[in-house]
Amino acid sequence: MSLTPQWLDELRSRTTLSALIGRSIKVTKAGREYKACCPFHNEKTPSFTINDEKGFYHCFGCSAHGDAIRWMTDQRGLGFMDAVKELASEAGMEVPAPDPKAAKKQEKRNNLYDVMNAAQDFFVQQLGSVQGSHAREYMQSRGLKEKTAIDFGFGYAPDNRGALKQALSHFDMAMLVEAGLLISVDGKDPYDRFRGRLMIPIRDIRGRIIAFGGRILGDGEPKYLNSPDTPLFDKGRTLYNLDKASPASRQTGRVIVCEGYMDVIALAQAGFPDCVAPLGTAVTEQQIQMLWRMSEAPILCFDGDRAGQKAAVRASSRALPMLMPGHSLRISNLPPGQDPDDIVSQNGKLAFDDILQKAKPLDEHIWGYEKTSQPIDTPEERAGLKKRLNDHVSTIGNDDIRMLYGQSFRERFETLFQNKATDYKNSSNYRNSGAQNYHNNGRFKSKNRFNNAPLDKTRAIGVHGSDILLEAIIACLLRHPKMINTCFERLNDISFKQDWHKAILDSLLDNMNQKETLESEAFLTILEPSLYNKARKLLRADQPNFAFSKNNLNGDDKDDLDQIGSSLLEAIRLYKQRPKLDSELKDASRRAKLAENDEDFAKAYEDTVRIGKAKQEYDRRLASLLTQDLSDI
Repeated sequence: MSLTPQWLDELRSRTTLSALIGRSIKVTKAGREYKACCPFHNEKTPSFTINDEKGFYHCFGCSAHGDAIRWMTDQRGLGFMDAVKELASEAGMEVPAPDPKAAKKQEKRNNLYDVMNAAQDFFVQQLGSVQGSHAREYMQSRGLKEKTAIDFGFGYAPDNRGALKQALSHFDMAMLVEAGLLISVDGKDPYDRFRGRLMIPIRDIRGRIIAFGGRILGDGEPKYLNSPDTPLFDKGRTLYNLDKASPASRQTGRVIVCEGYMDVIALAQAGFPDCVAPLGTAVTEQQIQMLWRMSEAPILCFDGDRAGQKAAVRASSRALPMLMPGHSLRISNLPPGQDPDDIVSQNGKLAFDDILQKAKPLDEHIWGYEKTSQPIDTPEERAGLKKRLNDHVSTIGNDDIRMLYGQSFRERFETLFQNKATDYKNSSNYRNSGAQNYHNNGRFKSKNRFNNAPLDKTRAIGVHGSDILLEAIIACLLRHPKMINTCFERLNDISFKQDWHKAILDSLLDNMNQKETLESEAFLTILEPSLYNKARKLLRADQPNFAFSKNNLNGDDKDDLDQIGSSLLEAIRLYKQRPKLDSELKDASRRAKLAENDEDFAKAYEDTVRIGKAKQEYDRRLASLLTQDLSDI
């Protein structure tokens, strides 16, 4: 499909921007322009202007700016191509088709939309009939208002194997099967899939019906029945109520994820229009990407029972490999045995608002769940907790986020068991057991693997990696000045964050050029006092002990020199590589945040994953240059 700039300009020129925006918000004429209260931030005095002649809108309050297509993507939450297609349809323009096969496929999909609309009309008509009285009683028992039923398109499927089939007999039967409305079994006539159920249409982001969900009215299984996957419907890539929640989330700045569509409907009726739900599956990676298009930190609000908490953890596990700077999830813990419908119906909107306000960050939720999911009284059980936490951390793709999650869990683990140990030491059992004397005599000393020296150094390298690596390079050259000749060319274009780093290295290079040999101690004596003190600090034994800079290597031994040289060159290469990786990751994250269509977002996300893996490999190679055992990283 080729959308030329000329074709897009024609589309914009055929769209009256003020009329398009006026469907969603109130606009008033102001000279040659229009004004309104900005839909992208809360304000009482209009600062949002619309210029039909130039074809753009602009907010002087929050700097929101764009054209008709940008309005559809930012305010309506549509993908780029969906926005273009909807505007083109209203403007009477044909969107260029990529090839005849694709055009034929699109025509087939359009016919299926007609089938779904006809089915919806039939279900709505049946709800109002005598046969639908049982369904209307059920809706009343759930506290569903008539306006809610109309807004969400409630209907009723008669308890009859051929009612829908007969009502839609003017469509080809194969289309009814393909749309998921009929079930076809070899050797038998197709029959209605939905029978004796309250029917709820499932719509795409453009508001088109693509599937149905049916709730049984009495006893029986399954309680909820959804359409199967069809050319229109992919349950793993669809969120219920997305067409309504997406524009609502622009106003609220959030999106709430519930377990099912009845939760969504109850919350919408209670004044929470920014709710969505997966459709019979755990939250998928594709759905998480859709959620991040609406909010950087969607709120998962699942039932308070154990099953609901497990569902939240499953969603969290799906999100961990995908986390990007600024993009995460928050988790609301509902009271045990209650779902959102129970809370708003029994305690009102403010009670649910309070629950949302107390939503926990993702790392806090994972910690709380794993800490309480199994006993942690014995050393073996505590080791199990530590392993479960490390397993979560290991799946995170972004290395900065992975490091920070590991640090968060280490600190929580350490605090928890330090408190337990303090409580025990203050107890009479500890004082009477003789353990206190045994400890004080020095024959026993606990080793907290979360707080050992190598890990502290590794953590520091993770936070300040570039500076520490450069200081190790300079320390190596201070100990073994003859290595300057080995890496002279690599050092010429090196960059610096600290002036004193550059000053020491420049002095080393200058003195090496002026003298045939350069002795370490002799060089230190010619440095000015401030640089001398810093150089001496770099040579201290408590500095990060890289393989190439440790002080027990013999600078006159050929094997040691070869080891120093190869490791030093690797260190310089890594030092130069890190800023490039950081810049690329920042750019990919920025592109993901500003993506105007699903294709651009997917490409930016793929880049963040690729760069994240490259940074993981960077960390692995950096760790290999350390002499300590870094198995705890």
